[in-house]
Amino acid sequence: MVQQAPTRTQVTRNRPALAEAVIRTLVQDVVTEKYAPGTALPSAAVLCETFTVSRTVIREALTALAEKGLVAARQGWGTVVLDRESWSLLDTMVLEAIFQRDDSLLFMDQLIGIRTVLEGLMASSAARQIDDDARAALSRQFDALNAALDDPEKYAEEDIAFHSLVHRISGNEFARAIISSIQGKARLVSQYTGAPPKGHNELTHEEHRHIFEAVLSGDTEASAELMRAHISRSWARRRPKV
Repeated sequence: MVQQAPTRTQVTRNRPALAEAVIRTLVQDVVTEKYAPGTALPSAAVLCETFTVSRTVIREALTALAEKGLVAARQGWGTVVLDRESWSLLDTMVLEAIFQRDDSLLFMDQLIGIRTVLEGLMASSAARQIDDDARAALSRQFDALNAALDDPEKYAEEDIAFHSLVHRISGNEFARAIISSIQGKARLVSQYTGAPPKGHNELTHEEHRHIFEAVLSGDTEASAELMRAHISRSWARRRPKV
């Protein structure tokens, strides 16, 4: 018999990888509302057949979904899909799936709102407590931005590094963690990077220059305002048209 090539529901028999694949698929199916809130997932027997796995793997998968706030066992109903208020939105798999939804642009707008608040706060904190070592590091990073201005792909990398350095200088670990978790997944989605218009990098670089100068000089209010404006303007330039 010729062995059939793996499909979306057929994965290797290594148990950890097998459970991970089933979990990832079910998370995406729930978050993208293949299974609507308030409805029950297929029975364990049906899921076993669908994924060609054992009941043990399905139990592991359903437990993982429950831990992520996506489903709950209901007497007489089976495993019921919960509404979005219960989801662990910062969970890695849940975030990945959110940005695959048809309305993912709405979530990206929300992400930009979070970024403007938290990154403005971190820019202000960075300006308040910047020391000589941090000034030197930020100056080197701005030099790297300057050097990459004619290379869009390299500039994008240095852009991320510039923001990350400001975050680190701020010392705000919670804000850093939130932005890193959410934005790390958003960057994998083409809608988030968008199609920047001509001149976008030059405008972005001038905005970075103003932020750099404000943080370096210790101007907390200007640092916060400039960072918030930069994030909003950058998104407005590259946001997909609907």
